[in-house]
Amino acid sequence: MKFDLAYCRSLDDKLSIYDVRDLNFDETVAFDSAKEQFQCPNDACRAAFDAANVLGTFNAKNVNYVRTPHFKNIPSTRHVEGCPYVSLKTPASGVEADGGETDDSREEHFPSELLLTRREYVRKPSSPAVAADVRRDERVPSAASHGEHPSRDSAPDKTHVFAHPVECFVSNFADKELLKRMPLKIGEHTAPYSSFFKKIEFLLDNKGLIYWGKIKKIEDYHSASFRIDFEQKVWFKQPGEAKKKPYSVNVYLSKKLIDNYRKRKAFLAEIKHAIESDAPLYCFFYGVTPELKQVPSKKNPEQTFGVFSAHIENLDHFIIREAPGLEGQ
Repeated sequence: MKFDLAYCRSLDDKLSIYDVRDLNFDETVAFDSAKEQFQCPNDACRAAFDAANVLGTFNAKNVNYVRTPHFKNIPSTRHVEGCPYVSLKTPASGVEADGGETDDSREEHFPSELLLTRREYVRKPSSPAVAADVRRDERVPSAASHGEHPSRDSAPDKTHVFAHPVECFVSNFADKELLKRMPLKIGEHTAPYSSFFKKIEFLLDNKGLIYWGKIKKIEDYHSASFRIDFEQKVWFKQPGEAKKKPYSVNVYLSKKLIDNYRKRKAFLAEIKHAIESDAPLYCFFYGVTPELKQVPSKKNPEQTFGVFSAHIENLDHFIIREAPGLEGQ
């Protein structure tokens, strides 16, 4: 059985698998999911066993993943009778015969809100030395100070990790009715997933959405900055023109933005993989809306041409990834 939530002993809190991925790649905190202990998120079940009764993770540390990340029972995992996290294919012990996957790769836990303020964590002091380390780390204030993050027995209704709603959209793309039923709120804007995720060619329909499209090319400016060109074009009629014309769309990632990013190494590994990959890749971003700009021609700098372009402002709300279910869309 796969599930989205687990109790992390060192942080004394329940984390989603997307929280764990975010922490794994964050260079401002010391966290390695391979060295952490994750346990059943059900309080009564967890209390019935010792600390050795742990869960495993799937795709917690893979920067470029295709299958949905999740926590899972391992062969030694046990659950009390009636625990909702017992594998449906095994008895109450929760032991899987082969320790393998037991269900498909669709993300079933839809957050209803993407929080624009990042969640923060504090390690549980286990000794005076550990307590001193926590006091020295001024960058990790207590999660208890954030009212929107109480302990939870079910998958979180809110998330600060952009990859979570993106995975919900990508892995359930074939289920149009489901995406129409599930609501998503970002800031003051609420809409069904199917409407909140807007194809890049329709970016003129509404501002403030999550725009996505297939990547045509990634322009690498000597690994210092990058431009993402989309395959799809925007049809637009400028004032004084008789009819609409197609305009290219791109987004730009500046050197300053990348250098100051808390997950810089993971991001550079991700985009290097994307540049070298032959697989169809898609880009998702939130927070900016490409607008028509006039840029000089390379062949003749005195001439300009129109392109819809935007500078990405927050890499936490930007993703490049494979999305097999979107191919042909």
